[in-house]
Amino acid sequence: MKKLSIIAIILSITTLSLQIFIFATSAGQPTESLSAKQAKSLFQNIAPEIPDSLSFAGEKVPVDDFYVREAIDRELIANVYRHSATILTMKRAYRYFPIIEPILKKNGVPLDFKYLCVIESELTNATSPAKAQGFWQFIKSTGTSYGLEVNDDIDMRNNVEAATIAACRYLKDLKATLGSWTSAAAAYNCGENGLRKRINEQGVKSYYDTYIFTETTRYVPRILAMKTIMQNPQKYGFYLRYCDMYPQITTKNVELKGQNVNLIDFAKQNGTTYKTLRLLNPWLLGSKLTNKANRTYTVKIPGSDGISFSKMQKNDDKKTDFITKL
Repeated sequence: MKKLSIIAIILSITTLSLQIFIFATSAGQPTESLSAKQAKSLFQNIAPEIPDSLSFAGEKVPVDDFYVREAIDRELIANVYRHSATILTMKRAYRYFPIIEPILKKNGVPLDFKYLCVIESELTNATSPAKAQGFWQFIKSTGTSYGLEVNDDIDMRNNVEAATIAACRYLKDLKATLGSWTSAAAAYNCGENGLRKRINEQGVKSYYDTYIFTETTRYVPRILAMKTIMQNPQKYGFYLRYCDMYPQITTKNVELKGQNVNLIDFAKQNGTTYKTLRLLNPWLLGSKLTNKANRTYTVKIPGSDGISFSKMQKNDDKKTDFITKL
């Protein structure tokens, strides 16, 4: 009997501690009721909320059409419960959105297209099975047609600034031909001719009403899902502090010119390592720059903060507040 009493006391203390923990971790989040927050603490598999209204690049999304709503629902579920990839993408966005956004703005492309970049590559210099490359996943022919140098030494598809400028030019051409930013986004996936052909065949005007390849059917809803999550991370269960994010890397520019340049020696001459040189300039493809055209390139090397993560963090980057929007 005494033993049972001790067990009961332990269980009571454990239950009380859990309740205190749930209450404590719920504090400071005024956007939800306490009961909802408690539910989220205890039961993680909750259906993500689908917004009643959405827009992309200033264009209204027909969320009330069942196939549009359910397509967005699918992508919300997929990305909300793809925790590790979504968290890493948000950490990278903190570093790269401040680079991408001004280029989009300068070139007259809506900022929502940064989320297209997100779903294309998760903000990495990824290589697809079709050999598309970089943040914006250009295939070689499209990349070179929009001014990106691609050869044995250099792949400017991996230069985020240059590739973003090329993406802006391409997207503006698609929009001019297809008539809307939404169609331009869809055509970025399936090609201008493929989308136009199906729209004309089916006698519809909207991408959302077009029966098309599964990948393209999912493409814009995937962009919308990532936009929704990244603009409301806490609402969808992602609590990342500013100090958790990847700060912008402090760099300075130096010239790289000449032929048959040994990049290992070049890095040493500029006070850095070959590894750091390659990480800051992923468009360089090897340890030697042949440079048959004898061009001059601008490369990044560490700036005043060196390679120190803590020094790269400025005042805002060190805050312990939770990120509310990306």
